Amino acid sequence: MHDSILHILNTTKTRVQDLGADVHNEDPQPQFLKRDFIAAVAAVKADGRMPVIAEVKPASPGKCFRDISPSAAAELAWEMEEAGAVAISVLTEPGIFRGSLENLNAVRRTVCLPVLRKDFIIDRLQLEEARSDLILLIAGILGQELDGFVDLALEKGFEPLVEIHNREELELALETDTKLIGINNRNFDTLKIDLATTEELLPLIREYDLDHGTSHIIISESGMNRPGDIRRVMQAGADAVLIGSALMESDSVFEKTKEFVQSVCWRE
Repeated sequence: MHDSILHILNTTKTRVQDLGADVHNEDPQPQFLKRDFIAAVAAVKADGRMPVIAEVKPASPGKCFRDISPSAAAELAWEMEEAGAVAISVLTEPGIFRGSLENLNAVRRTVCLPVLRKDFIIDRLQLEEARSDLILLIAGILGQELDGFVDLALEKGFEPLVEIHNREELELALETDTKLIGINNRNFDTLKIDLATTEELLPLIREYDLDHGTSHIIISESGMNRPGDIRRVMQAGADAVLIGSALMESDSVFEKTKEFVQSVCWRE
């Protein structure tokens, strides 16, 4: 595992310790109604557009894109929604990625789309911090605990998106009840990106579903910078893509999101 990832995990452990045993949701939203991501993906594909999860991403390891306050996060998410995104991903890791729960809550209040909380979840207390429609669970970090975290997420009303990087992590994911599998094209050891990761792992999921009578929504993550990249993972069988850096680096988040959404045609 790359030093940057290990650093994030260490700071996350400290962050969790600071939560304490009495953590509670600052914005409990008693009438919270989960927005259906799976139905949203089906609707976008039926409309002939690419299901793009657009990400509010202030920074990544070694690169800062822009400072994003809660109001700015809400504005960006609104632009992404107007451009046709299927869902919004919000970074909440406050150190390397400079995200926040405040950004997450502001986005969820602003848009009508499903919202994904993207963070390094390592403790059950983190599932008490804030509400979101989807929550990222990283197989390479949770290991044998993944199944329990998926069950807990489902129990608490989240749709878990299980992220994998290799065949070993895929095996762990397929042993859970998740309906969503994200294939991260970024290598956890080197941080290098290769879209061939999606091309290698995706057929294994389809084969598993065929053999077991199951059905997974497969999302390709990282490394999509141009429409041709999206067409490549779509041809490999991806149901959706998650894009952050390319949007944050663009002059117009609206236009760039729209370009990606319209990059393929699902209709024959």
